[in-house]
Order: sequence, then structure tokens, then C-alpha cells
Amino acid sequence: MAFPQNRILSGIQPTGNLHLGNYLGAIKNWVAMQNDYECLFCIVDLHAITVWPDLGDIAQSSREVAAGMIASGIDVNQSTVFIQSHVPAHAQLAWVFNCVARLGWLNRMTQFKDKAGKNKEKASSGLMVYPNLMAADILTYKASHVPTGEDQKQHLELARDIAQKFNVDTGKDVFPLPEPVIQGPGTRVMSLRDGQRKMSKSDISDMTRINMTDSSDVIADKIRRAKTDPDALPGSKDDLAGRPEANNLINIYAALSDRSVEDVIMEFSGQGFGALKPKLAELAVSVLGPIASRMSELLADPAELDRLLARGAEKATSLAEPVLAEAYEAIGFSPRA
Repeated sequence: MAFPQNRILSGIQPTGNLHLGNYLGAIKNWVAMQNDYECLFCIVDLHAITVWPDLGDIAQSSREVAAGMIASGIDVNQSTVFIQSHVPAHAQLAWVFNCVARLGWLNRMTQFKDKAGKNKEKASSGLMVYPNLMAADILTYKASHVPTGEDQKQHLELARDIAQKFNVDTGKDVFPLPEPVIQGPGTRVMSLRDGQRKMSKSDISDMTRINMTDSSDVIADKIRRAKTDPDALPGSKDDLAGRPEANNLINIYAALSDRSVEDVIMEFSGQGFGALKPKLAELAVSVLGPIASRMSELLADPAELDRLLARGAEKATSLAEPVLAEAYEAIGFSPRA
């Protein structure tokens, strides 16, 4: 059986407070991919519980993420949008991959080391095997491509290793080796207060990020207060080296305006941040304002959001269950009557 050639799978955690990094690093690119790929977009609530017991209201956060995706331009009639836990095949295949993946592979995962920190022995086992579940998310649908940031490339490489080992060990060509898709200058959006740290919803200070639901005034204030350096903006991309905050603001401007970094540098070269920041604020408000308004409308009707997500889960299940059955047959499990 031939593998799908243009099937995308990507996911986002329902931890609340969608921000500019989520939009530019993922959702905006997803919107653009809908015409070129068969797209499945997953709200990964199973991943959200790996940092136990920091649970929050996962159901409501899942609705917020769905609303943000739809408001940004994800078309639920064209793409499949669903909640991970609503498709049991993800967890079922993840267990198989827990047995395929080697501990040495998982020990090399830098994100586990970063998240576990000095308390590695107190981290949940779920956090350790998180990449195996990510592999299951991708391979459950035999995805050919995965939109990913640089920080997730290692996990995708692990998914490829798992797929290859499963195929070799069973002697069955069940899973493809998915390829990464890395796009755009806004792939990795950094904190407004520290250009060397990724913009994050978990950061204590709300001033480090621009939330997709922030008002126009709040967006403008956050950009005005964003950390900078005393030098004028450079004349070339190479001159951004060693200037993480300047690099971050220029990247954000380029991504929001669909322009190249070089083009933005040319516009602001030799000027101070006093010239860049007001225009960046105006641009951010023009892009995010309509999205925030549409999100508010969608969240006012949670029953309709739940209906759309249930429809997506039904479609995803119809794709996932035959793949799980194929994997079980390759292993040699007794078929279900």
C-alpha cells in the first residue's frame, strides 16, 4: 500500500493563553498549507498532562485553542481539527512505540533534560516518553510531512527512527519516514523581555508575550516596553549577530508582514527602535485584532465548538483505526473478532 504523499500532521498543547509565538511559529503556517496538503491539526491534551499535576481546565483550554485556530483561518471543512484524547489510537500506538524506542534514544532528548531540570528523578514517566507519543501522533496517520520548529526537529528524528525500527523488526513496511517542514522568519519567536528565551505561555510575566486575545492597547504597550539595546538598527542580517532582542523584533515584523528579514532591515536600517516599535505595534494590532474578535465569537458558543471538534475526531478516527490495525497485525496480535 502506497503511503500518503502530502499529508500534514501537527499539534498544539491546550495550556491556555495562545500567543504570538503560537500564531507565527505554527498556526499561520498551517493556514498557508491547507491548499497544498491534506491537513490534520491536533489539540494534544494527552501531552498537556505530562507535567503532573499542573492540569488547569483542559477542556476549556482545548476550546480556546480550537477557536484560535479557526479564527486564524484554519478551515474545518477543508482540514481535520480534533482533540488528541478523542482518538484512542494515539495512546494505543504510543504504547507500542514505548516498546520500540530505546531508553538510550530518549535519554538524548534535550527537551526532557530542559523540562525535568535538576529534578529528573521526580519527573513523570510520561514526560520521559513524551516523544514516543509524538511519534504516535504523526505515524497514526502515516503523515508524510510535519511542520516543526528547530526545537522539535530532534523529536521528529526520533519518530523516523521508531518508524524504521518497527518496519525492520516486523518485516512489514507499515510506517513512512516523515519529513520536516520548517517555514518563515517567525518560526521561533522569542520573549519580549529576553531575546534568548522562547516566547512561552508558562512564563510568569505576561509582558514577555503577546497573547492572541490581548487588546490593541495592551499589544502596543507590550511592544513599546519590549527589551532592546542602545544601538541603531543594522544594515544587514549579519549585523544582527549578538543582538537577540533586535533580531526578535525584526523577525516578528517580517513574519507579520509576510516580508523577508532583509527587506525589513532595509526599511529601518540606521534608525532607532523608536521608529520600528510604533510600526510593529500597528502591524500586530491589524493582524491580531480581527483574530481576537473572531475568537470571542466562537468561544461564546462552546456547544458549536464541541460539535466541530467531535466531527474532526470522527474523521481522524476513520483514518487512524486502520493504521493501528495494520500495526497490530504486523506485531502478530490476535485479531479482534
